[in-house]
Amino acid sequence: MDLIPRSNVVHKLEKRNLLIAINCIAALSIFFFGYDQGMMGGVNGAQNYYQDTMHFGHPDPVTGSPVIDNTLLQGGIVSIYYVGTLVGCLVGGWFGDKYGRIKTIALGAGWAVLGATLQTSAQNHVWMIFARLINGWGTGILNAIVPVWATETAEHKSRGQFVAIEFSLNIFGVVVAYWLEYGCSFYTKGNGSFVWRFPIAFQIVPLIFLFAIVWIFPESPRWLVKVGREEEARYILGRLRGETGEDMGKAEAEFQDIRNIAELERKTASRTSYWSMFTGIGSGKLHTGRRVQLVIWLQIMQEWIGIAGVTIYAPTIFRTAGISNTDVQWISGLNTITYMFSTLICVFTLDRIGRRWTLYWGSVVQGIAMALAGGLTTAGQSHPLGSSAAKAYSSGAVAMIFLFTATFGATWLTVPWLYPAEIFPLEVRAKGNAWGVVGWSVGNGWLTLLCPVMFKALKENTYYVFAAANVITIPMVWALYPESNQRTLEEMNLVFAADSIWNWDAERNFKILKEQNPELVQAAQRGHSVLDPETGLPARSSVGRNMSLDVNAMQSRHHDDIIDEKQTFKHG
Repeated sequence: MDLIPRSNVVHKLEKRNLLIAINCIAALSIFFFGYDQGMMGGVNGAQNYYQDTMHFGHPDPVTGSPVIDNTLLQGGIVSIYYVGTLVGCLVGGWFGDKYGRIKTIALGAGWAVLGATLQTSAQNHVWMIFARLINGWGTGILNAIVPVWATETAEHKSRGQFVAIEFSLNIFGVVVAYWLEYGCSFYTKGNGSFVWRFPIAFQIVPLIFLFAIVWIFPESPRWLVKVGREEEARYILGRLRGETGEDMGKAEAEFQDIRNIAELERKTASRTSYWSMFTGIGSGKLHTGRRVQLVIWLQIMQEWIGIAGVTIYAPTIFRTAGISNTDVQWISGLNTITYMFSTLICVFTLDRIGRRWTLYWGSVVQGIAMALAGGLTTAGQSHPLGSSAAKAYSSGAVAMIFLFTATFGATWLTVPWLYPAEIFPLEVRAKGNAWGVVGWSVGNGWLTLLCPVMFKALKENTYYVFAAANVITIPMVWALYPESNQRTLEEMNLVFAADSIWNWDAERNFKILKEQNPELVQAAQRGHSVLDPETGLPARSSVGRNMSLDVNAMQSRHHDDIIDEKQTFKHG
């Protein structure tokens, strides 16, 4: 394949080895994402940072714990990052659909390097706010495009597993951030600027490596089909799926499905701007507006069930539970290790029980854990500080936080990032995933801004807010979110073709459309060859003439065909 440079790994690796290589690069980006999130928990606790540089707090003269004088400034420095991710994801989605997935990843990595450099050298809170805004922009670009690249190259039967593995690396980033900051806190007894500047600078290393190496990786074959570079797309699919033995015909079948659905999307949807997507104007039976609302609210609820508070304000949460300042940091770090290992559960269950059931059991356990954490903390504070009863209740509250974090890692961590990359049409997939990042940015920014205020005003009652949010997600997912597990990316257009917002109507409509459009998506799913038995050449479906996402139109067309057949028989 002369169109793809010889240095590209697609010429050297194939099938599972190529998929693993692609997901390692995707995981590197997601590692940075996790590290960047976990980093601020330790930075906020560095005395030189909060007292001497940012001027929003002072250490308690007795315990040495940070006392925050300006909670709005502390929360604002953290949350402004999510304004950057919101802008960055919209830029990344547009750029990714126009110029490809690889160039967008490189753009995001380069922009994030600039933001991390500015954060490292910050001299005051104004400097830090602008630096985090820029860094957030780079993160938003990467978050908008990397899950799309990963899902578009993976097979539909193992798509969830690969993305779940990537998010194990995401939490590994959180773990590295916590323990690196814990180690730095002993340098010069935790008083110098190195304690917080070095952890911020550390993220530059993986970002530079990502920028340098992503150029030798293959572009998404689905994006290549979309822009008319079909020869390259077919070659990359062949390398991803294999061309010999029992794999014969799989790549060609998937290629035909992608080409068919791309043509159908161009015929169905007339507008692809962000505004048109948000409102659903011009999307026809693709119902893009409904998909946008689903991914935005799934990401917002991911943060409001409590994880944003636990990740960034873990030290505050453990202090609220009665843990001493000297023990807070290592307990927070231990919690992140539990969090990381829990993500491995999702690797083995996500493609087995599906996205919906993963969210169900996660919400139930998380809601119970948060409610018990609130109750145990309240009970502990009703006893004298340091008493055996207070210690017992505090230990129970900490155990509930550990249980919550582990359950989140096994369930809600991955699905809200995987789902947006699965359900959008090829024509706007990067933009669609960007809407998911918008929801994450809104949810995170909103919550991290309010968290210091909530913990100060509500104290342990904040846990009940998170518990209630978990309860709300159960009927929300049940009624509104169709299953995407074990379905090809192309099939999802049929799933969302129903005019009703309810999941049961979508499933009923999907079954009908699947029967009416057998050649549209079934070849790749069943692994059937789509070669013409007489010529040995690919048999391309006549999409424009035969296929539709409108059940009534197909039934009417079928009725007309029956009448034509009867008339032909009569005249014959």
